Amino acid sequence: MLRTLWYSDRLRSLVAQVALLGGLVGLLFWLGNNTASNLAERGIRTGLDFLSRPARFPISESVIRYDPSDSFLWAFAVGIGNTLWLSFLTIVLATLGGLLLALARLSGHPLLTRLGRSYVTLFRNIPLIVQLLFFYGIATSVFPAPRDALNPVPGVFLSLRGVYAPALEIAPGGGLFLVLCGLSLVGVALALRSRHLRGRHMPRALRLVLGVAGWAGFCVALWAAMERPIGLDLPELTGLNFRGGTYLSPEFAAVLIGLVLYTSAFTGEIIRGGIEAIARGQWEAGRALGLSERHIMFRIILPQALRVIVPPMTSQYLSTVKNTTLAVAVGYPELGLIVNTVTNQTGQALESILIMLAVFLTISLSVSALMNLYNARIALVER
Repeated sequence: MLRTLWYSDRLRSLVAQVALLGGLVGLLFWLGNNTASNLAERGIRTGLDFLSRPARFPISESVIRYDPSDSFLWAFAVGIGNTLWLSFLTIVLATLGGLLLALARLSGHPLLTRLGRSYVTLFRNIPLIVQLLFFYGIATSVFPAPRDALNPVPGVFLSLRGVYAPALEIAPGGGLFLVLCGLSLVGVALALRSRHLRGRHMPRALRLVLGVAGWAGFCVALWAAMERPIGLDLPELTGLNFRGGTYLSPEFAAVLIGLVLYTSAFTGEIIRGGIEAIARGQWEAGRALGLSERHIMFRIILPQALRVIVPPMTSQYLSTVKNTTLAVAVGYPELGLIVNTVTNQTGQALESILIMLAVFLTISLSVSALMNLYNARIALVER
Protein backbone atom coordinates (compact mmCIF):
# COMPACT_ATOMS: atom_id res chain seq x y z
CA MET A 1 0.00 0.00 0.00
CA LEU A 2 2.85 2.39 0.87
CA ARG A 3 4.52 1.56 -2.43
CA THR A 4 1.30 2.37 -4.28
CA LEU A 5 0.93 5.68 -2.45
CA TRP A 6 4.58 6.56 -3.08
CA TYR A 7 4.21 6.15 -6.84
CA SER A 8 0.78 7.86 -6.99
CA ASP A 9 0.96 10.99 -9.15
CA ARG A 10 -2.15 12.35 -7.50
CA LEU A 11 -0.69 12.01 -4.00
CA ARG A 12 2.64 13.58 -4.97
CA SER A 13 0.79 16.50 -6.56
CA LEU A 14 -1.32 16.96 -3.41
CA VAL A 15 1.73 16.89 -1.14
CA ALA A 16 3.52 19.44 -3.33
CA GLN A 17 0.52 21.78 -3.22
CA VAL A 18 0.17 21.47 0.56
CA ALA A 19 3.89 22.18 0.98
CA LEU A 20 3.68 25.21 -1.30
CA LEU A 21 0.63 26.55 0.56
CA GLY A 22 2.31 25.99 3.91
CA GLY A 23 5.42 27.82 2.73
CA LEU A 24 3.34 30.75 1.54
CA VAL A 25 1.44 30.97 4.83
CA GLY A 26 4.71 30.79 6.74
CA LEU A 27 6.22 33.56 4.63
CA LEU A 28 3.22 35.81 5.18
CA PHE A 29 3.30 35.11 8.91
CA TRP A 30 7.01 35.96 9.06
CA LEU A 31 6.52 39.19 7.11
CA GLY A 32 3.62 40.24 9.34
CA ASN A 33 5.46 39.44 12.56
CA ASN A 34 8.65 41.15 11.36
CA THR A 35 6.71 44.27 10.28
CA ALA A 36 4.87 44.47 13.60
CA SER A 37 8.16 44.12 15.54
CA ASN A 38 9.88 46.86 13.51
CA LEU A 39 6.93 49.23 13.93
CA ALA A 40 6.84 48.56 17.68
CA GLU A 41 10.58 49.35 17.97
CA ARG A 42 9.99 52.70 16.27
CA GLY A 43 7.03 53.51 18.48
CA ILE A 44 4.53 53.43 15.60
CA ARG A 45 1.08 52.24 16.60
CA THR A 46 -0.75 49.70 14.49
CA GLY A 47 -4.40 48.82 14.19
CA LEU A 48 -7.60 50.26 12.80
CA ASP A 49 -8.77 52.11 15.91
CA PHE A 50 -7.79 55.43 14.30
CA LEU A 51 -10.70 55.08 11.86
CA SER A 52 -13.18 56.17 14.55
CA ARG A 53 -11.30 59.38 15.43
CA PRO A 54 -12.33 62.75 13.89
CA ALA A 55 -10.47 63.46 10.65
CA ARG A 56 -10.21 67.25 11.20
CA PHE A 57 -9.09 68.05 7.67
CA PRO A 58 -11.16 69.53 4.83
CA ILE A 59 -11.97 67.85 1.52
CA SER A 60 -12.41 70.36 -1.28
CA GLU A 61 -15.26 68.53 -3.04
CA SER A 62 -17.17 65.30 -2.70
CA VAL A 63 -20.21 63.53 -4.09
CA ILE A 64 -21.38 62.70 -0.58
CA ARG A 65 -21.66 65.02 2.42
CA TYR A 66 -18.51 65.53 4.45
CA ASP A 67 -17.50 67.65 7.43
CA PRO A 68 -14.05 67.87 9.08
CA SER A 69 -15.61 66.61 12.29
CA ASP A 70 -16.44 63.29 10.60
CA SER A 71 -14.28 60.24 11.22
CA PHE A 72 -11.32 59.01 9.20
CA LEU A 73 -13.51 56.10 8.09
CA TRP A 74 -16.00 58.52 6.56
CA ALA A 75 -13.14 60.40 4.91
CA PHE A 76 -12.13 57.14 3.23
CA ALA A 77 -15.77 56.66 2.17
CA VAL A 78 -15.74 60.15 0.60
CA GLY A 79 -12.57 59.28 -1.32
CA ILE A 80 -14.12 56.03 -2.53
CA GLY A 81 -17.24 57.91 -3.65
CA ASN A 82 -15.16 60.41 -5.62
CA THR A 83 -13.16 57.60 -7.23
CA LEU A 84 -16.29 55.67 -8.22
CA TRP A 85 -17.99 58.78 -9.61
CA LEU A 86 -14.93 59.74 -11.66
CA SER A 87 -14.50 56.16 -12.91
CA PHE A 88 -18.16 55.86 -13.89
CA LEU A 89 -18.23 59.14 -15.83
CA THR A 90 -14.94 58.35 -17.57
CA ILE A 91 -16.04 54.86 -18.63
CA VAL A 92 -19.39 56.04 -19.99
CA LEU A 93 -18.04 59.09 -21.83
CA ALA A 94 -14.94 57.29 -23.12
CA THR A 95 -17.08 54.44 -24.47
CA LEU A 96 -19.30 56.89 -26.36
CA GLY A 97 -16.27 58.85 -27.55
CA GLY A 98 -14.54 55.67 -28.65
CA LEU A 99 -17.60 54.62 -30.65
CA LEU A 100 -17.68 57.97 -32.45
CA LEU A 101 -13.94 57.78 -33.06
CA ALA A 102 -14.21 54.26 -34.48
CA LEU A 103 -17.08 55.26 -36.78
CA ALA A 104 -15.07 58.28 -37.95
CA ARG A 105 -12.07 56.11 -38.81
CA LEU A 106 -14.28 53.60 -40.65
CA SER A 107 -16.41 56.20 -42.45
CA GLY A 108 -14.32 56.29 -45.61
CA HIS A 109 -14.36 60.09 -45.55
CA PRO A 110 -10.73 61.19 -46.02
CA LEU A 111 -10.90 64.11 -43.58
CA LEU A 112 -12.67 62.18 -40.81
CA THR A 113 -10.37 59.19 -41.24
CA ARG A 114 -7.22 61.30 -41.01
CA LEU A 115 -8.52 63.30 -38.07
CA GLY A 116 -9.37 60.07 -36.24
CA ARG A 117 -5.95 58.60 -36.94
CA SER A 118 -4.23 61.81 -35.80
CA TYR A 119 -6.32 61.87 -32.61
CA VAL A 120 -5.34 58.30 -31.72
CA THR A 121 -1.68 58.95 -32.47
CA LEU A 122 -1.61 62.13 -30.40
CA PHE A 123 -3.49 61.13 -27.24
CA ARG A 124 -2.28 57.54 -27.07
CA ASN A 125 1.42 58.49 -27.17
CA ILE A 126 1.44 61.32 -24.60
CA PRO A 127 1.68 60.23 -20.93
CA LEU A 128 -1.63 60.63 -19.14
CA ILE A 129 -0.19 62.64 -16.27
CA VAL A 130 1.22 65.18 -18.76
CA GLN A 131 -2.23 65.55 -20.31
CA LEU A 132 -3.83 66.06 -16.89
CA LEU A 133 -1.33 68.79 -16.00
CA PHE A 134 -1.89 70.43 -19.40
CA PHE A 135 -5.68 70.57 -19.03
CA TYR A 136 -5.34 71.76 -15.43
CA GLY A 137 -3.12 74.58 -16.61
CA ILE A 138 -5.73 75.55 -19.19
CA ALA A 139 -8.55 75.42 -16.63
CA THR A 140 -6.72 77.68 -14.19
CA SER A 141 -5.10 80.20 -16.55
CA VAL A 142 -7.08 80.54 -19.79
CA PHE A 143 -10.50 81.35 -18.34
CA PRO A 144 -11.15 84.82 -16.85
CA ALA A 145 -11.86 85.81 -13.25
CA PRO A 146 -15.41 85.31 -11.90
CA ARG A 147 -16.43 88.94 -12.52
CA ASP A 148 -15.58 88.52 -16.22
CA ALA A 149 -16.73 84.90 -16.47
CA LEU A 150 -17.75 83.55 -19.87
CA ASN A 151 -21.48 82.97 -20.27
CA PRO A 152 -21.90 80.67 -23.31
CA VAL A 153 -25.51 79.79 -22.48
CA PRO A 154 -27.90 81.35 -19.94
CA GLY A 155 -27.15 80.15 -16.43
CA VAL A 156 -23.73 78.63 -17.25
CA PHE A 157 -20.56 80.53 -16.31
CA LEU A 158 -16.93 79.59 -17.03
CA SER A 159 -14.17 81.10 -14.91
CA LEU A 160 -10.75 80.19 -13.57
CA ARG A 161 -12.47 79.00 -10.38
CA GLY A 162 -14.52 76.42 -12.24
CA VAL A 163 -17.81 75.93 -14.05
CA TYR A 164 -21.10 77.04 -12.51
CA ALA A 165 -24.39 75.74 -13.91
CA PRO A 166 -28.05 75.53 -12.82
CA ALA A 167 -28.92 72.82 -10.33
CA LEU A 168 -32.21 71.07 -9.61
CA GLU A 169 -33.89 72.31 -6.45
CA ILE A 170 -36.35 69.80 -5.03
CA ALA A 171 -39.01 71.16 -2.68
CA PRO A 172 -41.35 69.07 -0.48
CA GLY A 173 -43.38 66.89 -2.81
CA GLY A 174 -40.63 66.72 -5.42
CA GLY A 175 -40.05 63.03 -4.82
CA LEU A 176 -43.72 62.23 -5.42
CA PHE A 177 -43.63 64.32 -8.60
CA LEU A 178 -40.63 62.38 -9.94
CA VAL A 179 -42.28 59.05 -9.12
CA LEU A 180 -45.52 60.00 -10.89
CA CYS A 181 -43.62 61.23 -13.95
CA GLY A 182 -41.63 57.99 -14.02
CA LEU A 183 -44.76 55.85 -13.78
CA SER A 184 -46.46 57.86 -16.52
CA LEU A 185 -43.40 57.38 -18.75
CA VAL A 186 -43.60 53.62 -18.23
CA GLY A 187 -47.31 53.75 -19.06
CA VAL A 188 -46.66 55.67 -22.29
CA ALA A 189 -43.94 53.20 -23.30
CA LEU A 190 -46.26 50.24 -22.70
CA ALA A 191 -49.05 51.95 -24.61
CA LEU A 192 -46.80 52.57 -27.62
CA ARG A 193 -45.85 48.89 -27.67
CA SER A 194 -49.43 47.67 -27.40
CA ARG A 195 -50.93 45.85 -30.35
CA HIS A 196 -53.91 48.19 -30.41
CA LEU A 197 -51.79 51.22 -31.32
CA ARG A 198 -49.31 49.31 -33.45
CA GLY A 199 -52.14 47.96 -35.53
CA ARG A 200 -53.34 51.43 -36.52
CA HIS A 201 -52.15 52.89 -39.80
CA MET A 202 -49.92 55.47 -38.17
CA PRO A 203 -46.17 55.93 -38.76
CA ARG A 204 -43.98 54.77 -35.92
CA ALA A 205 -42.23 58.15 -35.69
CA LEU A 206 -45.56 59.96 -35.38
CA ARG A 207 -46.69 57.61 -32.59
CA LEU A 208 -43.45 58.27 -30.76
CA VAL A 209 -43.76 62.06 -31.12
CA LEU A 210 -47.37 62.01 -29.90
CA GLY A 211 -46.46 59.80 -26.95
CA VAL A 212 -43.56 62.02 -25.86
CA ALA A 213 -45.67 65.17 -26.31
CA GLY A 214 -48.48 63.68 -24.24
CA TRP A 215 -46.09 62.62 -21.48
CA ALA A 216 -44.43 66.05 -21.41
CA GLY A 217 -47.82 67.78 -21.25
CA PHE A 218 -48.89 65.57 -18.36
CA CYS A 219 -45.68 66.32 -16.43
CA VAL A 220 -46.02 70.08 -16.99
CA ALA A 221 -49.67 70.04 -15.85
CA LEU A 222 -48.75 67.95 -12.81
CA TRP A 223 -45.86 70.31 -12.01
CA ALA A 224 -48.21 73.30 -12.09
CA ALA A 225 -50.90 71.51 -10.07
CA MET A 226 -48.39 70.55 -7.33
CA GLU A 227 -47.19 74.18 -7.09
CA ARG A 228 -43.80 73.70 -8.74
CA PRO A 229 -42.18 71.06 -6.52
CA ILE A 230 -39.01 71.12 -8.66
CA GLY A 231 -37.16 74.21 -9.85
CA LEU A 232 -33.78 75.46 -10.97
CA ASP A 233 -31.24 77.01 -8.62
CA LEU A 234 -29.33 79.47 -10.82
CA PRO A 235 -25.78 80.61 -9.93
CA GLU A 236 -25.41 84.31 -9.18
CA LEU A 237 -22.31 86.47 -8.82
CA THR A 238 -22.09 87.52 -5.16
CA GLY A 239 -18.97 89.40 -4.19
CA LEU A 240 -15.90 87.81 -5.70
CA ASN A 241 -17.47 84.49 -6.63
CA PHE A 242 -20.69 82.76 -7.66
CA ARG A 243 -23.22 81.36 -5.25
CA GLY A 244 -25.88 78.75 -5.91
CA GLY A 245 -26.26 76.22 -8.69
CA THR A 246 -23.95 73.30 -9.21
CA TYR A 247 -20.19 73.62 -9.23
CA LEU A 248 -17.56 71.83 -11.30
CA SER A 249 -14.05 72.53 -9.99
CA PRO A 250 -11.05 73.07 -12.30
CA GLU A 251 -9.43 69.97 -10.79
CA PHE A 252 -12.37 67.72 -11.56
CA ALA A 253 -12.81 69.22 -15.03
CA ALA A 254 -9.11 68.71 -15.87
CA VAL A 255 -9.12 65.12 -14.61
CA LEU A 256 -12.36 64.20 -16.36
CA ILE A 257 -11.40 65.78 -19.70
CA GLY A 258 -7.92 64.27 -19.62
CA LEU A 259 -9.12 60.77 -18.70
CA VAL A 260 -11.93 60.79 -21.27
CA LEU A 261 -9.76 62.01 -24.14
CA TYR A 262 -6.95 59.60 -23.26
CA THR A 263 -9.21 56.57 -22.76
CA SER A 264 -11.27 57.31 -25.89
CA ALA A 265 -8.18 56.77 -28.02
CA PHE A 266 -7.90 53.21 -26.70
CA THR A 267 -11.60 52.35 -26.68
CA GLY A 268 -11.92 53.69 -30.23
CA GLU A 269 -9.23 51.32 -31.48
CA ILE A 270 -10.82 48.40 -29.61
CA ILE A 271 -14.23 49.10 -31.16
CA ARG A 272 -12.71 49.64 -34.62
CA GLY A 273 -10.85 46.33 -34.37
CA GLY A 274 -14.03 44.52 -33.36
CA ILE A 275 -15.99 45.98 -36.26
CA GLU A 276 -13.29 45.14 -38.79
CA ALA A 277 -13.22 41.56 -37.47
CA ILE A 278 -16.71 40.97 -38.89
CA ALA A 279 -16.68 39.51 -42.39
CA ARG A 280 -17.48 41.83 -45.29
CA GLY A 281 -20.18 39.41 -46.34
CA GLN A 282 -22.34 40.67 -43.49
CA TRP A 283 -22.32 44.15 -45.02
CA GLU A 284 -23.15 42.75 -48.44
CA ALA A 285 -26.01 40.67 -47.02
CA GLY A 286 -27.46 43.75 -45.31
CA ARG A 287 -27.27 45.79 -48.50
CA ALA A 288 -28.92 42.95 -50.41
CA LEU A 289 -31.85 43.17 -47.98
CA GLY A 290 -32.18 46.89 -48.70
CA LEU A 291 -30.99 48.07 -45.27
CA SER A 292 -29.30 51.43 -44.87
CA GLU A 293 -25.67 51.66 -43.77
CA ARG A 294 -26.76 52.89 -40.34
CA HIS A 295 -29.10 49.94 -39.81
CA ILE A 296 -26.47 47.48 -41.00
CA MET A 297 -23.95 48.91 -38.56
CA PHE A 298 -26.18 49.02 -35.47
CA ARG A 299 -28.45 46.02 -36.15
CA ILE A 300 -26.03 43.52 -37.74
CA ILE A 301 -22.36 44.46 -37.37
CA LEU A 302 -22.08 45.89 -33.84
CA PRO A 303 -24.06 43.07 -32.11
CA GLN A 304 -21.64 40.56 -33.63
CA ALA A 305 -18.60 42.75 -32.97
CA LEU A 306 -19.41 42.89 -29.25
CA ARG A 307 -18.09 39.35 -28.88
CA VAL A 308 -14.71 40.64 -30.02
CA ILE A 309 -14.92 44.02 -28.30
CA VAL A 310 -15.94 43.06 -24.75
CA PRO A 311 -12.82 41.10 -23.58
CA PRO A 312 -10.25 43.82 -24.40
CA MET A 313 -12.71 46.51 -23.31
CA THR A 314 -12.82 44.86 -19.87
CA SER A 315 -9.07 45.30 -19.53
CA GLN A 316 -9.38 48.93 -20.64
CA TYR A 317 -12.09 49.62 -18.05
CA LEU A 318 -9.88 48.14 -15.33
CA SER A 319 -6.99 50.36 -16.45
CA THR A 320 -9.33 53.37 -16.38
CA VAL A 321 -10.29 52.72 -12.77
CA LYS A 322 -6.63 52.49 -11.78
CA ASN A 323 -5.72 55.59 -13.81
CA THR A 324 -7.98 57.69 -11.57
CA THR A 325 -5.19 57.62 -8.96
CA LEU A 326 -3.27 60.08 -11.17
CA ALA A 327 -5.86 62.72 -10.21
CA VAL A 328 -3.66 63.38 -7.17
CA ALA A 329 -1.32 65.29 -9.54
CA VAL A 330 -3.87 68.11 -9.94
CA GLY A 331 -5.31 67.97 -6.42
CA TYR A 332 -8.64 66.21 -7.03
CA PRO A 333 -9.56 64.42 -3.77
CA GLU A 334 -9.94 60.86 -4.98
CA LEU A 335 -9.01 57.92 -2.75
CA GLY A 336 -5.25 58.25 -3.32
CA LEU A 337 -5.16 61.85 -2.13
CA ILE A 338 -7.31 60.99 0.91
CA VAL A 339 -4.94 58.14 1.78
CA ASN A 340 -1.93 60.48 1.58
CA THR A 341 -3.65 63.02 3.81
CA VAL A 342 -4.72 60.42 6.38
CA THR A 343 -1.19 58.99 6.43
CA ASN A 344 0.28 62.43 7.13
CA GLN A 345 -2.30 63.08 9.86
CA THR A 346 -2.07 59.75 11.68
CA GLY A 347 1.14 58.04 10.62
CA GLN A 348 -0.88 54.87 9.94
CA ALA A 349 0.73 54.36 6.53
CA LEU A 350 0.52 50.57 6.41
CA GLU A 351 -3.16 50.39 7.33
CA SER A 352 -4.09 53.22 4.93
CA ILE A 353 -2.26 51.59 2.03
CA LEU A 354 -3.89 48.22 2.80
CA ILE A 355 -7.33 49.87 2.78
CA MET A 356 -6.54 51.47 -0.57
CA LEU A 357 -5.35 48.13 -2.00
CA ALA A 358 -8.48 46.37 -0.76
CA VAL A 359 -10.76 49.05 -2.23
CA PHE A 360 -9.16 49.00 -5.68
CA LEU A 361 -9.07 45.21 -5.68
CA THR A 362 -12.78 45.11 -4.86
CA ILE A 363 -13.66 47.68 -7.55
CA SER A 364 -11.56 45.92 -10.18
CA LEU A 365 -12.98 42.49 -9.38
CA SER A 366 -16.52 43.89 -9.47
CA VAL A 367 -15.98 45.53 -12.88
CA SER A 368 -14.38 42.34 -14.18
CA ALA A 369 -17.26 40.20 -12.87
CA LEU A 370 -19.92 42.42 -14.48
CA MET A 371 -18.11 42.47 -17.82
CA ASN A 372 -17.59 38.70 -17.70
CA LEU A 373 -21.30 38.18 -17.04
CA TYR A 374 -22.16 40.36 -20.03
CA ASN A 375 -19.56 38.57 -22.14
CA ALA A 376 -21.06 35.19 -21.22
CA ARG A 377 -24.51 36.46 -22.13
CA ILE A 378 -23.55 37.55 -25.65
CA ALA A 379 -21.19 34.63 -26.34
CA LEU A 380 -22.14 32.07 -28.95
CA VAL A 381 -23.30 28.78 -27.41
CA GLU A 382 -22.43 25.58 -29.23
CA ARG A 383 -25.32 23.12 -29.36
